[in-house]
Amino acid sequence: MLSLDPLGPEWDCPLGSKDLEEEEGPWGGGSGLPPPGCFPGSWRHDVGLDCKGAPEGADAQAWTVYYYSLLQSCLQQAGLPETQDRSQVPRTGCPGAEVTLCILGSPSTFLSVLLEAGVQSPGNMLLCLSPAWLTKVPAPGQPGEAALLVSKAVSFHPGGLTFLDDFVPPRRATYFLAGLGLGPGWGREAAELARDLTCPTGASAELARLLEDRLLTRRLLAQQGNVAVPATLAFTYKPPALLRGGDTSPGLRMVELNGKEGQETLVKEEVGAFLHSEALGDALQVAVKLSGWRWRGRQALRLYPRAEQDPVVDTVLALLEKLEEEESVLVEAVCPPARLPFPGSPPPGPELALRICAVVCRTQGDRPLLSKVVCSVGRGDRLLRHQSSLPRTLEAALAAVLTLEAGLSAEQRGGRQVRTDFLGVDFALTVAGRALTPVALALNGGLCLEACGALEGLWAAQRPGLAAEEAAAAPLVETMLRRSARCLMEGKQLLLLGAGGVSKKFVWEAARDYGLKLHLVESDPNHFASQLVQTFIHFDVTEHRRDEENARALAELVRARGLQLDGCFSYWDDCLVLTALLCQELGLPCSPPAAMRLAKQKSRTQLHLLCRRGPPWPAPSLYAVPCCPLESEADVDRAVRQVPLPGVMKLEFGAGAVGVRLVKDASQCREHFSRIARDLQGEADHPGIGLGWGNAMLLMEFIEGTEHDVDLVLFGGRLLAAFVSDNGPTRLPGFTETAACMPTGLAPEQEAQLVQAAFRCCLGCGLLDGVFNVELKLTGAGPRLIEINPRMGGFYLRDWILELYGVDLLLAAAMVACGLRPALPAHPRARGHLVGVMCLVSQHLKALSSTASPETLQALHDQGLLRLNLLEEALVPGEYEEPYCSVACAGSSPAEARHRLLGLCQGLGIDGPHYPVAYFLSHFK
Repeated sequence: MLSLDPLGPEWDCPLGSKDLEEEEGPWGGGSGLPPPGCFPGSWRHDVGLDCKGAPEGADAQAWTVYYYSLLQSCLQQAGLPETQDRSQVPRTGCPGAEVTLCILGSPSTFLSVLLEAGVQSPGNMLLCLSPAWLTKVPAPGQPGEAALLVSKAVSFHPGGLTFLDDFVPPRRATYFLAGLGLGPGWGREAAELARDLTCPTGASAELARLLEDRLLTRRLLAQQGNVAVPATLAFTYKPPALLRGGDTSPGLRMVELNGKEGQETLVKEEVGAFLHSEALGDALQVAVKLSGWRWRGRQALRLYPRAEQDPVVDTVLALLEKLEEEESVLVEAVCPPARLPFPGSPPPGPELALRICAVVCRTQGDRPLLSKVVCSVGRGDRLLRHQSSLPRTLEAALAAVLTLEAGLSAEQRGGRQVRTDFLGVDFALTVAGRALTPVALALNGGLCLEACGALEGLWAAQRPGLAAEEAAAAPLVETMLRRSARCLMEGKQLLLLGAGGVSKKFVWEAARDYGLKLHLVESDPNHFASQLVQTFIHFDVTEHRRDEENARALAELVRARGLQLDGCFSYWDDCLVLTALLCQELGLPCSPPAAMRLAKQKSRTQLHLLCRRGPPWPAPSLYAVPCCPLESEADVDRAVRQVPLPGVMKLEFGAGAVGVRLVKDASQCREHFSRIARDLQGEADHPGIGLGWGNAMLLMEFIEGTEHDVDLVLFGGRLLAAFVSDNGPTRLPGFTETAACMPTGLAPEQEAQLVQAAFRCCLGCGLLDGVFNVELKLTGAGPRLIEINPRMGGFYLRDWILELYGVDLLLAAAMVACGLRPALPAHPRARGHLVGVMCLVSQHLKALSSTASPETLQALHDQGLLRLNLLEEALVPGEYEEPYCSVACAGSSPAEARHRLLGLCQGLGIDGPHYPVAYFLSHFK
């Protein structure tokens, strides 16, 4: 994976003037030492590169100095400051409790990744310049696997700041990416360090052997990725199991040899047939080369005119003598360069050749994402190589590799945690018939990544602070952080209060996937989740007037069962205050119970924030809305004198917009108060919306504006991530949600205002740690708070954020509950757009029982035609209802997603005169 890998051996068969070096490397020779004096510069050389307790030999020290100088040269050319040596004062940190992204590789290859991670996760990206800076130690309870400890590294921070650090005690890696290879340097040591680690690993020698076998990868791309590859004839000696049998691909012919001698007749027949086959198309030349792990790094190849059969046969026979098992001799078409004529241009010189380089990254759900495409331009009569051309400004390749890896055992991958997280794909642009066609030449990681970083560096000086969406390494860093979070949370013991209903079924599958050990406290003894957890504690959590007493009783139950908990959390409205009290009893991290109580009671939230004036500006009081609590009819008369009408009446502790209503005058206020007091008296009248707290209400001023949700992740009072979605107009006088869109269509300035309003309101209530959902309206005078839900966003929000941004709010909440800073990208990027509508039983009973039945919707979801989030199980209409389900469509733009959704709703019968979907989506134009 490392472009500066040591160079492989060269075959010594005599060739002529057409010999060309095909593969690339930074230096030649076979001394095993780096070239001296390569990097003239003004940086300090008296830095502490030695690692205490791990002395290096002279050769190893030379390589360490070489890579340190290479790093300084790269930083200098990027206009960034020199690395500061602070190794004399070791960093202490919290070993095992922090994200640690570690790269053992060439600074020039991985510079874009290192700098990007320094922004996304400051101080947690570590570059090791020597294997001696790393140590493997046996992992307790995981036989055959080891933890990787970092004793010394260069750490990366925002602004391109770098520090040479020692760590005492050593930091435990949560992600490891190594340069691998044969020959001089430390490729073999890197391969050994990467094998069988407990932490996620982005490369291994085992996978590199597979991906750098050109015959294997070309067959893989042609068969599974439907990617064009050069017409190839391969003579392979005892091929690997993955190449045996199976269908051949057009233009790809494999001849299996039982021996290396006595093959003259067979070779002559096969070469002759190949050179005269239609598979070569317009190619005028063929190349002869060796393929296999031994020949990576640097080798020679020979070009021949297609008409010269005898020299091709002679060269193949000569190379056969060099083969070892699982290696091949390839005869392949040299793709003719595309001619680019321009009318009126001067007589053409040498034809130009284009080499396209793409970097593809693994993203959430093991899906490939095309991160960056660059191209190199050179003469058509010369072989175009990465490092002999300047970069100038395709996902099927990585998809094929991911499919291959899914069928490999842990031993074949080089460890349980090994995955290929990024890939470089080299293409040549050629002509097939009358069409320009990209033809895949090879898969590599480091070279393409380095080329993309070089392109970004060409304009970085003119454009400081390269936007995240322009950085090729950004998706890779996000994947590193995502896999690190899994590593930190695997095996954590968490107490969960409240299982929730059908809308929370994703929790149990996610917990299994992440390796979480859940212990559940739930009121329903027959809840289906009781069979899906480590421990089930049946306990009535619905009577919230006894929360303090219940917290003490639950703490005793936990101690009596001997549960060794890492954290305790809840995503269920009913259990939030009880969870905070229980955490206080058990000494586990959580926001204070007083803050939870404040956020849980809607009128107290607003009235508290109205008093929060003064610096820092803007104060939370600017976002609060006048309101008045209602406990009796007498309170209603007093409230209408204090709160301007029209107003909104809602339950103090309600959820799901149940019982929320627009009221225009005092009589409507009294009428609605009486109706709620009669219909919703306790938990049995409408379970799960907070009636265990009572049915007190409030009246607040009605605010005109567009409605938005802001989902926040806070840790230690710091904002780590925020996701803004837009809501469609509600069906007044009720406030049940109708439609939503993510990401927001607001201007960046308005989006930032909403995020800051949500953040400051949470801080104003004392909510410092957790995942919170804040509902706001954007008015002509700025954001105004509707309410704070001191838990993960409900309905579709967790699913949409995971799909679009690759960030799991459930995992983030679990990490905060364990006192761990969530491993989140600093600037998550949406991978598209989602637009959805809610289905209500009162409006869609006929459709939900026929054209839009749950079975039909699920089938469309499984086909990828819509995104379904089921929120209720029973099709039972009622006056106080929550949405039954959310139906959404994806698109590359909001308009595309909206158009698809509208057509789908019309076809399924969800759209209609009494439920005008087009109107509900009109806010998203």
